[in-house]
Amino acid sequence: MIVLQATQERLMAALQAVCGIVERRHTVPILANVLLRRDGATLQMTTSDLEIQIRCTTDFDGDPGPLATTVGARKLLDILRTLSPQHNVALDASGARLVLKAGKSRFTLQTLPAEDFPQVQEAPAYGPSFAVPQKVLKRLLAQVSFAMAVQDIRYYLNGILFVAEGRRLTLVATDGHRLALASAELDVEVPRQEVILARKTVLELQRLLTEQDGTIEMRFATNQAKLTLGALEFVTKLVEGKFPDYQRVIPTAHRNVVVLGRAPLQAALQRAAIMTSDKFKGVRLHLEPGLLQVAANNAEQEEAVDELDIEYTGDVIDIGFNVQYLLDVLGAVSAEHVRIELQDGNASALITVPGDEHFKYVVMPMRI
Repeated sequence: MIVLQATQERLMAALQAVCGIVERRHTVPILANVLLRRDGATLQMTTSDLEIQIRCTTDFDGDPGPLATTVGARKLLDILRTLSPQHNVALDASGARLVLKAGKSRFTLQTLPAEDFPQVQEAPAYGPSFAVPQKVLKRLLAQVSFAMAVQDIRYYLNGILFVAEGRRLTLVATDGHRLALASAELDVEVPRQEVILARKTVLELQRLLTEQDGTIEMRFATNQAKLTLGALEFVTKLVEGKFPDYQRVIPTAHRNVVVLGRAPLQAALQRAAIMTSDKFKGVRLHLEPGLLQVAANNAEQEEAVDELDIEYTGDVIDIGFNVQYLLDVLGAVSAEHVRIELQDGNASALITVPGDEHFKYVVMPMRI
């Protein structure tokens, strides 16, 4: 039976969309496979890691079926990468094997039974759906994802908080040392829904989202999220736990404010970072009227000092930061200027973009 016939380019695009979560080596061998299910003109490709399930539904030429089987996802993808985009590819099912034919090339692949493939059990009921332009969600994720924790014992920090309320979607991430918040307006009004998407889910979403027109539909249940992006259906378990009260972390009464060019500050920090070490990424900021000094040194008694002329009339402040935490936020925003609010050398700093109330970044100081 001919499972499908398509160009290498079209088949590879569909397969790449579902293969991001597939590991090459897995304790459960069938999870390294992609489930192919043919019914009429429609072919479904499904992958799963037991926490996330991605399904792509596409119309491909081939026999109408029905047929269901699984085959090694990465191996199939590797074969397709060796072929020209103009190659016509055919997949034939023959007993317990799939035969891939392209021009004069022929590959015979072992399959595993479709009934053994563990699919994620979908939640019986989801909350109201809402749509977000995919380029908007891609931008929001880029503005906060760098602040996610990595394998923190506080597991609820290893992801991003999504809060949908009224006509606003807010994303928040924190690792305990810094916090990033970004929000956007929705086209529809939704009741308050609050969920935490796991780090792996966030990274996979960032891979799938593009700058093209189109929306992603989002639906949340108590323990699951369902996201639909064109022909892709993305189902993922949610992180259980209570996310910190992020509103309490955001400073509201800092009296010292400086607005300065993002690019000059970024360049000065990058130069200073050269003199930091892998173990200690600290830089010192000295702020006085008209001047910002950026300095760093290391155990070899080497030092970097950079000065920027600024418009500032506040207090004299000496404060230390992890330079990577500052570079991360400056790399995540594209505005020409940033606004930094400070209280003193011991309180957290608030970094925002002038004229944009939808983005906030809070970073704790470090002792230097």
